[in-house]
This record gives sequence, C-alpha cells and structure tokens, in this order.
Amino acid sequence: MYRENAWLKYDQKELKNVMKFADGYKEFLSISKTERLATKEAVKQLEAAGFKFAKEVKSLKVGDKIYFVNKNKNVCAFIIGKKPLEEGLRILGAHIDSPRLDLKEHPLYEKNGFALGDTHYYGGVKKYQWTTIPLALHGVVCKKDGSVVDVNIGEDPKDPIVGITDLLIHLSADQMALPLAKAITGENLDITLGSMPVDGKAKEPVKANVLKLLKKKYGIEEEDLISAEIEIVPAGPARDYGLDRSMVAGYGHDDRVCAYTSLKAILDVDASKVEYSSCVILVDKEEIGSVGATGAQSLFFENTIAELALLMGSKHPMFDARKAMENSKMLSSDVSAGFDPLYPQVNDPKNAAYFGEGIVFNKYTGSRGKSGSNDSNPEYYAFVRKVVDEANVNWQNAELGKVDQGGGGTIAYILGNYNMNVIDAGIPVLNMHAPMEIVSKADVYEAYRAYLAFLVA
Repeated sequence: MYRENAWLKYDQKELKNVMKFADGYKEFLSISKTERLATKEAVKQLEAAGFKFAKEVKSLKVGDKIYFVNKNKNVCAFIIGKKPLEEGLRILGAHIDSPRLDLKEHPLYEKNGFALGDTHYYGGVKKYQWTTIPLALHGVVCKKDGSVVDVNIGEDPKDPIVGITDLLIHLSADQMALPLAKAITGENLDITLGSMPVDGKAKEPVKANVLKLLKKKYGIEEEDLISAEIEIVPAGPARDYGLDRSMVAGYGHDDRVCAYTSLKAILDVDASKVEYSSCVILVDKEEIGSVGATGAQSLFFENTIAELALLMGSKHPMFDARKAMENSKMLSSDVSAGFDPLYPQVNDPKNAAYFGEGIVFNKYTGSRGKSGSNDSNPEYYAFVRKVVDEANVNWQNAELGKVDQGGGGTIAYILGNYNMNVIDAGIPVLNMHAPMEIVSKADVYEAYRAYLAFLVA
C-alpha cells in the first residue's frame, strides 16, 4: 500500500498487535543502549527461539537455525533454506551502534572541587543537545588478569546519574552569540562525577573519592580505565510519545529500531517457508564509517557464509560464499529522516518520509550528487515493491533531504561491493542522532511485516 496512512487500516485486533509489538520494542531499546548490550539481548532471544551457537554446530541441513557472534559487538543469524546456498540468501542488515560519548583512556581529573570525566564524542552529534540531561554509564573494564567487569550506572532509579553542565542564561551572552556548532565544544563535553572530597590529605581529594567508590563497587583501579570501554548515553527507559501513544521516544532508534524489527522477523518467520536461506546481520561502527573488525567493512560476514558453506559440505567454501553473496538480495535496514512540520524547508515534500505511512525505501542515500550511495537497481526495486504489496505492507519512498541540503549513508554500498542487490529500507525518525529520537509505532510494525515477507520471498 503505497503512500497511505497505516493507522487507517487497523481494526481493533490489529491495533492491539501494533501496540503490543511496540511494547516489546520499547523494552529492547531500554536495555540495549550499547552495541554490546544489543548483542547480548539478541543472543538471548535467538537462543530462546532455538538458534544454535555456531561453535556448537558440526553440520547443517535445511531448516536449521544458527548464529555467530563477533567480538561481542556483531550478531549474524541464519535459517538454512531449501535452495543451495550458492543461489543466494535473503539478508536483513542493520547496525546496533548509536551516536554517544565515550570516556577517554585517561578520563578522570579534578578541577575546582569537581571530579570530571573527559570524553570523546562518537558519531555525528549536535554537541549542545548533550548538556543538562540525565546520563548513564555503560560498558566494560578489562583487567590485566583477563577478567571483565560490566559497568552500569544510572539506569536503576536508585542509581545516581551523571551529566554535562551548561552556562546559566544570566551569564551566557558571549556563548549565545556563537553559532550552534561552536557554542559547546567537544572538549567541554565532560561529565560531572562528584564533588565530595575524601578524608585525609589525598592529592585531588574529590577524584580520589570517586576512585574509592569505583574500587568498592567494581574492584577497579584508575589504571584499568586504559583498557575500558565506557559509553555515556541518555539515562532512563524508552517511553510512549504523544497523547495518543502513537509514537515511541527513546535513545538509539538509529538504528536499533531496524535491528529489533529485523531480529523479530527472523525469530518469527516460518522456517518451513524459507526457500532461500534467511539471514539477519547486526553490525557495529556504522556511525563512524563501518570501519574496523566489527564494522560492515570487516570480513566477518563473508567468513560466516564461508563457514556455512563448509558446514553444508562445500568443497570450495570461499568460492561458494562469494557466489552466495553475489546472488543474494538484501535490505539495508536503516532509518530515514522523517518529515518534520517545524522544518519543512529541508525536504522535497514529494520525496520525503512521513510518519504513519510505513517502511521507507531509499533507492539511494549519499550526499550531493549521491556521493557514497549504493543507488539500487530499478529491477531489484521492482522486486521489493512486489514483495511488500503482496503482503499488504504500507510503504513509501524518500530521499534524505533536498539536493545539496546534506545527506548521509548506510552499509548498503559495502554489501553492494559483492555485486549483491541491495536497497535501503527502514523507518522514518524525528530528532535523528539526538539523545531522544522519535518513531511511529505504525511504521515500526509495518517494517517488521515487510522484513518478515522479504525473508520468504
């Protein structure tokens, strides 16, 4: 159903399904605020649905369910279909990292009676949006003895929170005369950790007190923070948004909303109907270029398909993996910019994504002249249209803003390098990359239904 409001088609029973699905998504979003936490939750749900960890599998046959994990930040799950692997897969690919702040390697310092944490922002952020809001700490501290300590401070209502201060309006005349991009600098995005000095004559007594608390709660020393990965994210759960509860507000919709809907699709698909092997891959580092061992440019995904081929008896697993990827069809499941009535000037209204009209297809993303874009083939676009129309899914098309306005990219072009058919297919978002993003529950549900239909197409 092209360019129609999905809310208008739901009867009372289906409306309950939409709301129930959104409740599950809110729970996932609230507990998956980092790529590690999203991976952990995805594995939990996969195992509950009968997927087996790859290291425990010796061979594969039609209908088997298997998953791989890479460095606690990637998940790749498969259902083996009836067709030979070399004939291709149906792939849903999303990323599970989101813009945030990271503690530096030497983060703790004391200044004028405050203990502060030095940060480096990750991904594209408007820095001023991260001041004066409740923040939480999530991550791991890896000690020299090989032990790993999980850190979670600020989510439990009984926990303290941290935050970044800003100038009071009475003294901010000079600051407010600056452009938004310069009013708050990256080096000033430091979190406040404490203001109480420790007893005695310790050097930097407030910092010493913070270290004492960390030692008591987690058994870690200051030196251990060198080999730590602590992310600073908005504190608190995802919430219903709007008096009609039609939307969800929360941190990390980009792109955990597509990660969740993709994951639920492979969990709920009828394995007996899977002709081409189904796949969901959740990757890291998209917000900084999909680089590194856990980004989409890593060989991890290619290696997993080669291992599938090997487990299915292939004599030439790497060759068969390349053929499988070349013959695959993929939805690059990533979000699109929702049309904001307060800022209509940045969009071409004919080619914008609107709340409530369902999943969004972006034939191309990129910026200015489609730079960095996959630009899907029209033959493949027609195939995808047929799939969603036959499943009675509400869908729309969009570009990421007006020509020359800006733009952005996804992992689509990376998988396209394998000569794979790929198109971007995701959910419109308001406040994208802000600490609080917004999505429509109807769009979330329609995306799930589109992904479900695609996996058996």
